[in-house]
Amino acid sequence: MQLDKNNILVDIDGTVSEDISNENSNQFLGAYALDGAVKSVNTLYDQGNNITFFTSREEKDRSVTIQWLNRHNFKYHGLIMGKPRGGNYVWIDNLSVTGIKYSYANNWSNILQGFRKVIRK
Repeated sequence: MQLDKNNILVDIDGTVSEDISNENSNQFLGAYALDGAVKSVNTLYDQGNNITFFTSREEKDRSVTIQWLNRHNFKYHGLIMGKPRGGNYVWIDNLSVTGIKYSYANNWSNILQGFRKVIRK
């Protein structure tokens, strides 16, 4: 088991793209990427982290989601669809877990700085 590897789960809507609900899934492909998101996620990827997008988008939207990620040149290892919608998230695991909340008040350079503080690499 490789313990020095970071497995980073990244939400899509409202985190790396404009916030579009599943009810408006016809708009997913035309969504804009948030400022700094591509560069920051790709930096984390290039540093050797395992990037997996974890989204509430439904399985029926997998193809359009992959097209969108590729169109915007995101580097990633995996895509998990169907994250539970709404509420807060609690993760129980036998390994270390760290959460960083992204909001529009933040920006991706602040997220990278926060990541460096909590993950001493």
